[in-house]
Amino acid sequence: MNRNTCKPLIALTPYHNTEKDELYMRPAYLKAIRAAGGTPVILPLEPDETELSHLAEAFDGFLFTGGPDVHPFFFGEETQRHCGNVSLKRDHMELALLKLVMDAQKPLLGICRGIQLLNIGLGGSIYQDLPSQFPEDFPVAHTQPFDYAIPSHTVTVTPGTLLAKLAGNDILRVNSMHHQAVCKVAPGLTASGHAPHRLVECVEMPEYPTFFLGVQWHPEYLWEQDVAAKRLFAEFVRAAADQ
Repeated sequence: MNRNTCKPLIALTPYHNTEKDELYMRPAYLKAIRAAGGTPVILPLEPDETELSHLAEAFDGFLFTGGPDVHPFFFGEETQRHCGNVSLKRDHMELALLKLVMDAQKPLLGICRGIQLLNIGLGGSIYQDLPSQFPEDFPVAHTQPFDYAIPSHTVTVTPGTLLAKLAGNDILRVNSMHHQAVCKVAPGLTASGHAPHRLVECVEMPEYPTFFLGVQWHPEYLWEQDVAAKRLFAEFVRAAADQ
């Protein structure tokens, strides 16, 4: 970033209320980015190709946020009966944006839907519905019954990875609010964190020159009391500041 007196600009992909065709954003993302030293900006949902290219160049870092399911056609599957609502507008915009961001080698972070979008965009697949597709002898609450600021299950961290550097430990306690997750890991990505029963909870790209991380949990609700979550946002924003 050449703007020496400015904070790094972090672009956030928008939530989309498909019934009202309205955009919105959960404040927790904005608060976490600001606390880490960045300036969060919510992206438009339907930029044209030229506008999207300008956006990919203009921002220092990109956060692919949570939200609805990605349409199964984007990873070559029929729609499973338990698949949820989708936003085709988000799917098209984010998949196009991902390519541009990676071409520009900008730092990027994916959260919940975001990790799934990153994986799909690079050729991987997801479970469309964990309860019906991912058998567990002790079913873990991936959609937790209590407040998002309270962890609900553990993640085992793979040594020597970016996640290990950020975590500072081999076990993380995370929150969970999803019914889909990474299935086949995309080429070029590494699974660096797993929930019980080896469900993928984190992916990264070791060869990416700046910062590339996707997590299935929601660190934006944990950073105020969790050192690893706070460090995750701090390192993402620091990488953006170096642009």
